[in-house]
Amino acid sequence: MIEILRREGIYLWYYFSLQLEQIWGYWVLGMVLGSAISVFVKDHIHDLFRSMHGKRLGLLGIVVASALGIASPLCMYGTIPLAASFSESGMEDDWLAAFMMSSILLNPQLILYSMALGPAARVIRILSSFLCGIAAGLLIRGFYCKKEFFNFNGFSETHSRDIDPNIMMRFLKNLGRNIRATGPMFLLGVVLSALFQRYVPAELVADLFGNNRGFGVLMAATVGVPLYACGGGTIPLL
Repeated sequence: MIEILRREGIYLWYYFSLQLEQIWGYWVLGMVLGSAISVFVKDHIHDLFRSMHGKRLGLLGIVVASALGIASPLCMYGTIPLAASFSESGMEDDWLAAFMMSSILLNPQLILYSMALGPAARVIRILSSFLCGIAAGLLIRGFYCKKEFFNFNGFSETHSRDIDPNIMMRFLKNLGRNIRATGPMFLLGVVLSALFQRYVPAELVADLFGNNRGFGVLMAATVGVPLYACGGGTIPLL
């Protein structure tokens, strides 16, 4: 029994260390970029979105809002209170929907981290998130153009924690919070990928998803809901 556990431990450590070696650099670069944008650029991005209010941009506003959502470094828990503050200032619901959807799906840190999957996967991830944001805005514009859609009662914009007067210390503190927030999910993704490689036969995956591409896409989307991990945590598993 001990010999079996030792053997399995060696296999799992091999898969874990191999996966970690392949992608940890992308994770580090992503965190550095994400913290830099959060400290130095975030307010400019959000001010640019606020400046759209009152302008007659029409459908173009949905496109711009979706792009700004991707540029925003906030996660879902930071995006919703921010959207509440935008809504209080009178921002159009269709623009809010586009901004929120794309912001929740993607951010600059995740774009860089997605380089570990290759250029094609990175481009698909960007385009799909961008188009999902536009789709959300168009749906709200089409079905709720005459009435209010969002109800942000109870939400308020959180205060920024990037307040250290020393700008480099502000960046380093943000980077530390970034490591604490993403590190556990990153390691969990690597662990799951090692377990997957060791104990899930490749033939089973091929039979489940490969025989019928249309059904495989639906099955993968369905399985992804209860097996939720953050956007970065999914990359090692993929």
